[in-house]
Amino acid sequence: MKLQVKFSLYNAVTKIAIILLLGAAILFSLEKLAYNQLDNRLIKKKNKIIKNLTNREIDTLMNKQDSFTDYNILKEEFIILTDIPDNQKESPAKAYTERREIEGDVEVYRILNYKFSYQNNWYNLEIGETMTTLQSIKNSIRFYTLIVLVIALSITLVADYTFSNFLLKPFYLIIDKKINKVDDPLHYNYQNIPTSTDDFKILDNSVNTLMRKINTLFALEKQFIANVSHELLTPISILSTRFENMLNTQDIPVEHENKIYASIKTLNRLKVIINSLLLISKVENNQFLKTEEISLQQELSDIYEDLEDRIADKNINYNINLKEDHQFTGNKALMHTLLMNVINNAIKYNRDGGKISIHGSVKDQKYILTISDSGLGMNAELVENAFDRFKRGNTEENGFGLGLAIVQSIASFHKIEIEINSVEKEGTSVSLTF
Repeated sequence: MKLQVKFSLYNAVTKIAIILLLGAAILFSLEKLAYNQLDNRLIKKKNKIIKNLTNREIDTLMNKQDSFTDYNILKEEFIILTDIPDNQKESPAKAYTERREIEGDVEVYRILNYKFSYQNNWYNLEIGETMTTLQSIKNSIRFYTLIVLVIALSITLVADYTFSNFLLKPFYLIIDKKINKVDDPLHYNYQNIPTSTDDFKILDNSVNTLMRKINTLFALEKQFIANVSHELLTPISILSTRFENMLNTQDIPVEHENKIYASIKTLNRLKVIINSLLLISKVENNQFLKTEEISLQQELSDIYEDLEDRIADKNINYNINLKEDHQFTGNKALMHTLLMNVINNAIKYNRDGGKISIHGSVKDQKYILTISDSGLGMNAELVENAFDRFKRGNTEENGFGLGLAIVQSIASFHKIEIEINSVEKEGTSVSLTF
């Protein structure tokens, strides 16, 4: 999971938890707030009535047959004034909820009860408001509170994701440009990625330092292989010459002659290995020029002429189907070696009476050349290690495992993508994408 997604999920979880807690607190306290608000309204009405109270107003309220004020036709509130015995004590107003029947209709009211004395007479004042309005207000507040919380959560999630994307952009640039797209330490770009975050600056500098060390070791390894290979060729040539001179000696025993022949054969094999390693080293050190115009169709025709006898010996059906020729600038000798090695493997590991198919076409503005055979094939592990040096697809074969390593080096030198698909006992397909 990406760091950006983890940041977003963490922020989302924390914000959802906070919003849920706040929402729960608001919804649970809404009941109390609503009652307090309604009680305050009833107290204000009570104070207004007491302030403007007169004998005429008392007579009007007490003699009124209905309990509703003139303007309230929906029976949402009432005012009742009754006289009570004189042996009372003044006490604070009390609010409570109760069901009342007013003019034949039963409703739940919030009622404020207040006992007071006026001109030596005691009265009981009741002011009530229906709870229906309060409940609708609470439902509306709950609904809009939920909408606001959801909108706020959505906005914060989008803002967090956008900000984390902006914040982590240098990190992904470092990963992409300085790790994923680096095929060769020699072509590494040491320029720092622009960022104001100190952590990313440390990461960028650390990657640069690591790549400098790798580049140094890589160059030393290439130089070592080249030097050792050159140094080994001289004594091998000297030994070969001495063995050949020994063969010219008269009256040499047959058993000694056989051993000398075996030694010369071993030296020749060693010479092939060293020349292969030298070729890989020179290619990786960019010691070849890419200035020649190359035609794939012409190269394949030349290779067929070179391998025609071997193809005929195994009775292989050899088919070239290029929808169009592909021409490019490169090193002709190296490309000949690359194609020769791939096709040679297709012949070597093929069965008698098998087939080799070479197909070329353009796809997505890229030219793809595919060389397929119906041979032994390889399992997944062998395919994965196919380009490793001194690894062989067929362990019973006497090669050195450098053929595909040379192919990969030449392909990288020409910016060619190479892919191998193989199924055991069915065949192998090598695709070159130019």
